[in-house]
Amino acid sequence: MASASVSIAHSTPESISVQPVASKAQQNEFIRFPFQLYADDPYWVPALEQNARELLGFAKHPFPAMNPVQPFLAYRNNAVVGRIAGIIDHGFNQRYQDSKVMFGFFESIPDQAVANALLDTVKQWGQQQGMTSMRGPMNPSLNHETGLLVEGFGKSPSFMMTYNPPYYETLLTEFGLEKVQDLYAFWGHVDMLKTLDSKMKFVVEEAQRRFNVHVRPIDKRHFARDVAMFMDIYNKSLPGTWGFVPMTEAELKHAAGGLKQLIVPELSSIAEIDGKPVGVVFALPDYNPRIRAIRGKLFPFGFIRLLWNRRAIKKVRLLSTNVLPEYQKWGLGLVLLNYLLPTIHNWGIQEAEFSWVLESNHLSRATLERGGAIREKTYRIYDLNWN
Repeated sequence: MASASVSIAHSTPESISVQPVASKAQQNEFIRFPFQLYADDPYWVPALEQNARELLGFAKHPFPAMNPVQPFLAYRNNAVVGRIAGIIDHGFNQRYQDSKVMFGFFESIPDQAVANALLDTVKQWGQQQGMTSMRGPMNPSLNHETGLLVEGFGKSPSFMMTYNPPYYETLLTEFGLEKVQDLYAFWGHVDMLKTLDSKMKFVVEEAQRRFNVHVRPIDKRHFARDVAMFMDIYNKSLPGTWGFVPMTEAELKHAAGGLKQLIVPELSSIAEIDGKPVGVVFALPDYNPRIRAIRGKLFPFGFIRLLWNRRAIKKVRLLSTNVLPEYQKWGLGLVLLNYLLPTIHNWGIQEAEFSWVLESNHLSRATLERGGAIREKTYRIYDLNWN
């Protein structure tokens, strides 16, 4: 399935039935379908099953509790051939005075009729609720996994990043969806640190001197407090970011609880000025090879295999560098990253992925490119208007 040469079929629409997921059996079919679709793909990594169930509304989670999420399955001859979810993100529509239905969790065999049936079902579902346009993929929002992989297929995704076959781009564009924004994943190797621009080192030193910055890791003794603080800075630092919607208090609390076991305090940094947190960075070990090994199942023993001996993982994903708006142009992001370097060397970490970075985020892109990071993957978000 990973090959770009996969031919797309055009079966008759009459042979395809799209049904809303309404039973436990269908929930399981929705979760398990990718295992069938990607059975021969060496790069695919399954989602953590419990997390997927929560975000789809199959288990308790604050996002679908506040925003309608309706999964659908496509059948042909009683066999599942595709899946999708329609999402009404009230926070997005209220913030941007819009009426978009989002689509996400999209998977399909290489058949245009199947993809059309799935996407058209979400379109009609959205229209029934007064929506006038569509955007996606969102799984289920920009605060979670998002975007369609369109460049960089010869390597597995990093933790909490999406993956799909190359033919998905054709399925979406043939339906009429058009690009609205790209997201990039940048790759760096530890050896690149030896040739860092001397001007970047000067920026770090100057920012530390100007603001008398104190940098520390997440405090294990006050872990919940510091993770909650990170989520608060995350919300406050991104108001001007394209498509951003702040996480609700319930989402913040749920995310903090989910990250508690995954975050490695030594791979985090918090910048404080006069005792006030103004910026945070945290990296996570790339758990994906282990998630593939446990097939996305944390229970009964998957969690142990996931978290055991994390120092053996030699790749990290830099999820977030967040600095309060009033400090964003003063190099504090570089100060935060600089603080992680001793741990990176001590742990023997070899690779890092900086993801994702919006194409419209010129400051972050320029900083990474100047530091020698290589743009390795591109993810795309699409829109469709019908009003």
